[in-house]
Amino acid sequence: MSTCAPTPPTAANATPPLLDVRGLYKTYALPRGQKLKAVDGISLSVTHGEVLGLVGESGCGKSTLGRCLLRLTDVSAGQILFNGQDITKLPERALRPLRPHMQMVFQDSYASLNPRRRITDLLAEPLRVHPTATGQKRSSSAITARLHELMERVGLPLSALERYPHEFSGGQRQRINIARALALSPKLIVADEPVSALDVSVQAQIINLFADLQAQLGLTYVFVAHDLAVIRQISTRVAVMYLGAIMELGQTDTVLHNPAHPYTLALTQAVPQPVIGAIRPPPLRGDIPSPVSRPAGCRFHTRCPIAQPLCRAEEPALRQISTHRAVACHFPLA
Repeated sequence: MSTCAPTPPTAANATPPLLDVRGLYKTYALPRGQKLKAVDGISLSVTHGEVLGLVGESGCGKSTLGRCLLRLTDVSAGQILFNGQDITKLPERALRPLRPHMQMVFQDSYASLNPRRRITDLLAEPLRVHPTATGQKRSSSAITARLHELMERVGLPLSALERYPHEFSGGQRQRINIARALALSPKLIVADEPVSALDVSVQAQIINLFADLQAQLGLTYVFVAHDLAVIRQISTRVAVMYLGAIMELGQTDTVLHNPAHPYTLALTQAVPQPVIGAIRPPPLRGDIPSPVSRPAGCRFHTRCPIAQPLCRAEEPALRQISTHRAVACHFPLA
């Protein structure tokens, strides 16, 4: 198990975190008695107004963790505290009043929209289902005004409200998904690879939109991506995941410019460089081990260029190596 207790609030930052995750596990039962640990003992915290990036290779558990944070997927063990309230085992009826404050933007912008319904209906639905903060139902005029405001927020014309999802481009559909996530003025948005299916130029527009909304509305994001350039642009802190656990956690600039974990270093070296004739470091050797039969000791040792006998025998805990950085490595690089 590789965990690290969340950093307690200091005098300079006495406000409790918006999201506090403690020893979180998500295990799937497989045939023949096998188990897959998609999330393996993760602990982290996200403060109000922060953007935490989750990065790692495909299959490392990023999306599963994102769904667990919002209780879209039930967890196997551990705790999730949202705004100080333990939501880990809340039944759906008790969780429903919190749903407006926790929203998600999915990767597939088309599959997450009902193709049979107009955009006005898709955006108005959460406004009709959930009452206001005072428990009142919204009037039709209030809903219409809110829809117009949302269209302006995400940069779409009002005429878009009367159209269907198939009439939009991928980038426009993602703007609609963002508008739907914003409809109830949430505190936290989990964005699950929201730009990975878009063209590079459109990616930049959507990332800029996320950044503008965060600055204007004071939103808190957990931003899932496998593209380090995206994470570098949008996040203030980054958690690097591998086989369901966090390998490195810290300020984005520090982690990506001066990696302390060999896996983080390998990810940064894999980013293409626009330099003709530049010597590229060798890629990661071997394949990602099966999460069903994870290696003993450090889960990265089978691909690590600096692995020692200790790495094969003992799993390193995620430990603080500086004030704002933690790493799960016996022999950190920084």
